[in-house]
Amino acid sequence: MRPALPSWAGTLAVKAAAFITVMCCALAALLGILVHVSVTNQTVGQARNLALARLKGATTAFEAGDSLGRGAALDPPELPASLRALAVAGKRGTMVADRRGRPTMWAAGPAAGGRALAVAIDYSQSAHTIEALDTAILWSSALAIGATLLVGAVAVTRVTRRLHTTAQVARRITAGDLDARVDDRRAKDPGRPQDEVGAVAVALDSMASSLQGKLLSEQRFTADVAHELRTPLTGLHAAAELLPPGRPTELVRDRVTALRTLTEDLLEISRLDTGRERLELDAEDLGALAVRVVRAAEASDFFETPAASGTTAASSASTTAGASTNGGAPTTGGASGADGASATGDQVLVVIVRNAHVETDRRRLERVLGNLLANAHRHGRAPVRLTVDGPVVTVRDHGDGYPEYLVTHGPQRFRTEGGAKGHGLGLTIAVGQAEVLGARLVFTNAPDGGAVATLTLPQTPPAPARLPDGAA
Repeated sequence: MRPALPSWAGTLAVKAAAFITVMCCALAALLGILVHVSVTNQTVGQARNLALARLKGATTAFEAGDSLGRGAALDPPELPASLRALAVAGKRGTMVADRRGRPTMWAAGPAAGGRALAVAIDYSQSAHTIEALDTAILWSSALAIGATLLVGAVAVTRVTRRLHTTAQVARRITAGDLDARVDDRRAKDPGRPQDEVGAVAVALDSMASSLQGKLLSEQRFTADVAHELRTPLTGLHAAAELLPPGRPTELVRDRVTALRTLTEDLLEISRLDTGRERLELDAEDLGALAVRVVRAAEASDFFETPAASGTTAASSASTTAGASTNGGAPTTGGASGADGASATGDQVLVVIVRNAHVETDRRRLERVLGNLLANAHRHGRAPVRLTVDGPVVTVRDHGDGYPEYLVTHGPQRFRTEGGAKGHGLGLTIAVGQAEVLGARLVFTNAPDGGAVATLTLPQTPPAPARLPDGAA
């Protein structure tokens, strides 16, 4: 099994630093070995030639019966055994060995009587020279590696910083900030050659601009169509009210109402897409607000006639964990503000595990919860439970759950699965309004069946968006 590496080991800077270090060490070792071998061979060669020259002179003096001279002797006891055996065998040779604790260059040759004539030359100065050279090579290599690593790290960091900036901009675009741009100054300078990082930055900016233009065009088209439909739909609704009572009239009114609701949803989505929605903050009792939303939902007709609701066709498939009623059977009637209180209506059970007072936009929060309840009623199965646990509100049904795409990627307008009726706008609106509130809306499926929508309100509400000059 491969060992698990830390996350920082995968960064480009670390990989580049490791590559530079390895290459510098390999180059320093290669150069050091070459220099060491060359200088050592030269030094040893000079000492060997000097020793052989003195051995030749000592041999001549020995044969002439003269004094052997300094450093020459017959069968000296310090002579290495291998060199002695070579000389006794009738050959000449040299060897570096210690003599009285000092490096010595020995040269030995045959002498009469099966003896060995040897010459010893002090080699300590040459050995110190080689040792000093090796130390200099090590220190210079370390200095060169450090300097190269430092310069390389600075150069790589300049590149990785630009890559990090590009990645951050890409993540901002993914999160919905289509105004984010890299704006790499190096890529904009015509007098500077454009590198690969600059090319990526330019391509990302171009893609973001193109994507933003297409999305804005689609948003304008949706808003324009919705606005153009409002006037004829208003007239059509008025005309439908004048029709005589009967089943055909009911069908016409029902379809007109559904079309008006769809148009209003499209207009709301268009406003959310512009990102110019303004909050109207006020202190709210979350438990009481939840009960009001449930009662309003049950009093309206979306629990009976799906066409009259602006809520989405969210889904049709999945599972969720059951919420506890915190002990005891629920009591009918209004919810008290006490923790652990329960209230129930005809369709939805409200469970207040822990009440909370939040500063939020009441209208938008009611819109989010209303859409979640309508979606649970239409596409799930009873019982539907709304749970308040501090700033966290959960809406759960016991149907088939959300489809896989919705859990993974979130709701998508005009997309439904499993034969579910609707337009996929209700949950899209809920997500958009939750973002305006600064809240987080998560869709999951419970293990024992049912869809779970969890809305987490922020501790501090977001600052109101600043509109451009002249914006209404």
